[in-house]
Amino acid sequence: MFARFFASAAALAVATWWLPGISTDAAADDWARGWTIVAVAVIFGIVNSLVKPLFTFAAAPLILITLGLFLLVINALLLMLVSWIAGQLGLAWHVADWGTAFWGALIVSIVSFVLNAFFKRGEEHR
Repeated sequence: MFARFFASAAALAVATWWLPGISTDAAADDWARGWTIVAVAVIFGIVNSLVKPLFTFAAAPLILITLGLFLLVINALLLMLVSWIAGQLGLAWHVADWGTAFWGALIVSIVSFVLNAFFKRGEEHR
């Protein structure tokens, strides 16, 4: 569980670092930005566990027709929702627009997949 949280936080950090449309408070120091990413990862985990199954169920026909690519649209919507929730909680993490959310969802998906595969490989050796 901790490994999945770490992978999610790292994926959000990579998306925040690579995409100019996903931002944290520029005036904050590195520690403050790091804790902001950790807090956003907590929100992201809660939204992923509560809201994503509902979206996935409702959009199941579109997911099947697009061979799963519609999941990127759902993940982009979730990133926009996490950005809104972070703003409501006073966290300085913001997704600027839909296009940024889509590319952010793609980056978060890829980085999470790679890191989770790495952690699962390490668990097999125990």
